[in-house]
Amino acid sequence: MTTHFITAEIDLQENPQALQQEIEAELQKRGEPLRWSITKVDPLKQKAAVEAIVTKE
Repeated sequence: MTTHFITAEIDLQENPQALQQEIEAELQKRGEPLRWSITKVDPLKQKAAVEAIVTKE
């Protein structure tokens, strides 16, 4: 098992729960998320930058 630091750009959602689900779905594509955080929001582009630690088999 290895751990990886990744960054992802996620489209902002109207509903905070939908945003959390979108983030978790994107991270699942790259491995099993251990932790993540939104580090930047660009209101003009309607994007959120997410940094995460994921594990892969």
